[in-house]
Amino acid sequence: MKALTPQQVESYRYNGFLFPIPALAPMEVSTCLAGLDRLETDLGVPVAQADIKWRSHAYAHSPWFNALIRHKRILDAVEDVIGPNILVWTSTFFIKEPHSPTFAAWHQDGTYFGLEPHEQVCAWVALTDASREAGCMEQLSSHGAPRQLHHAALGLANSINRAGQTIMEPFDDTAPVAMALPAGSFSLHHELAVHRSAPNNATHRRIGIGLNYIPTRVRVNGPVRLCAMLVRGEDTYGHFDLVEPPSAERDEAALAAHQHVSDRYRENYREQVKRHEQMFAGASA
Repeated sequence: MKALTPQQVESYRYNGFLFPIPALAPMEVSTCLAGLDRLETDLGVPVAQADIKWRSHAYAHSPWFNALIRHKRILDAVEDVIGPNILVWTSTFFIKEPHSPTFAAWHQDGTYFGLEPHEQVCAWVALTDASREAGCMEQLSSHGAPRQLHHAALGLANSINRAGQTIMEPFDDTAPVAMALPAGSFSLHHELAVHRSAPNNATHRRIGIGLNYIPTRVRVNGPVRLCAMLVRGEDTYGHFDLVEPPSAERDEAALAAHQHVSDRYRENYREQVKRHEQMFAGASA
């Protein structure tokens, strides 16, 4: 183990989530917040109000974000649960404004990913305090037996997930765990972990970043060939087109790489929504 104890790894395997894990020093948090401020200044609006592509894959256009996905404390914990050869295949800003109605319905991250096998882990990094009041994530234990549930992309108003995906079949939601995180810490959750988050009732902006890691052996089960970035170890499988870190913040090359990564991701997402519906339609026929 590089960062986690055997007991923590066992807890992650059984429950599907683990928190809190310290990572960023105050100066590192400030560096990330400054990078986000520059991005939103360039966009002229908060990330959540900009084109959807700006919410994801910032590692392709911003060196500060690329440093975050390679942070040793984060990667050491990720390696403890998925092994030493690690790709980042997406990332997302999860921002809730003060006293905003933004929420997430019960869902599983991996529903429209199309990854096989199911080994993706999200390191959710808090750049401001993600308290219960601020609308932290609430997780349900997988009890050692995670399974894919039927979802629909409902386009829910005020959903932090733009598609508004939500679980459409009965499940036991009676024992949620509020995954409160102080700024600078992070949590881990498996792609099949069932979770949600409430609106932000705090006076501060709740800023979180989800970093999605997979071992290099994982592939996408659909026809779209996706991009990823190698952050530790080596890739001997070649399931993804590897992109290089940006050399400058949102220069021409970085913007072109980000657009390419985003286009591939959205194309796969649309394909996976259709495949998911077909899978569950066949199961109920």
